[in-house]
Amino acid sequence: MTATLLRTAADLHARVRAGRRAVVMTMGALHEGHATLIRTARKIVGPEGEVVVTVFVNPLQFGAGEDLDRYPRTLDADVELAGTSGADAVFAPSVDEVYPGGEPQVRISAGPMGERLEGAARPGHFDGMLTVVAKLLHLTRPDVALYGQKDAQQLALIRRMVRDLNFGVEIAGVPTVREEDGLALSSRNRYLSPAERRTALALSQALFAGRDRHAAQEALRARAREVPASRARAEALSAIGESRAAADAHAVATAAGGPAAIRAAARLVLDEAARLDPPLTLDYLALVDPSDFTDIGDDFTGEAVLAVAARVGATRLIDNIPLTFGTFGDAS
Repeated sequence: MTATLLRTAADLHARVRAGRRAVVMTMGALHEGHATLIRTARKIVGPEGEVVVTVFVNPLQFGAGEDLDRYPRTLDADVELAGTSGADAVFAPSVDEVYPGGEPQVRISAGPMGERLEGAARPGHFDGMLTVVAKLLHLTRPDVALYGQKDAQQLALIRRMVRDLNFGVEIAGVPTVREEDGLALSSRNRYLSPAERRTALALSQALFAGRDRHAAQEALRARAREVPASRARAEALSAIGESRAAADAHAVATAAGGPAAIRAAARLVLDEAARLDPPLTLDYLALVDPSDFTDIGDDFTGEAVLAVAARVGATRLIDNIPLTFGTFGDAS
């Protein structure tokens, strides 16, 4: 399948629409993670629908000293990958097309959620991101827009904007795509030297360590719930040699653990990576409620996000995994 390259909104609007339109927004330098988004979009709209991939490196979401100028631009390869993955069109507007009057004076504010984690590390980033997403949603007029869960805070803010400002579009999140060694796919991975890439594996390894600690805690809680703390039950268990197992389950499930233990398990991996050559420099590690990206408490139940950001050399990387609290067996 060959994707049509479009440079202006007028060209995009002139296309005849038969079914639903799905949009996948990117900054280019497409990889298998983007291809997964495009294939998912094709499944959502079906053969009669239309999949549009946007390629636009948005200057508003790059702060001073960030990598706007060196951000990879590979439009020809992007158009080819988009087409082979199922896209009908690639909309690659110029900066003047998106911002015809220069930098916009009116912008979307990300609010309190946009000041946490990534927002604290990159002030103004999410205001710029939401502003361009809002503009591209208006320019492309989709029925559904797809975003990767690797950028979990971005996805949460887009969903919040769409809900709060009554955008008539469905927002779909697509799970993170990883390389065989666990590293989350990112356009910035190409900046890493072989040694830096080995260090960068600590991001996903830390998340997996936190996930494993979480799974163990949930299993112990489930075990504790299955073993009532009554004397009669304890005596019965003792008769068949299970009293120690029951006591261990209760003790560990009620001992210090929870979110703090999950963070500690992940932090241990990151601390070890900080001593490597080259070292990993941690920006943040957080276990948060995805509705507002505030830290979760010990009594939290439901979906949470374990998120990390760090630098290896000159490259800044982010990653996260979802965790489910309170329902053993649903942890991701």
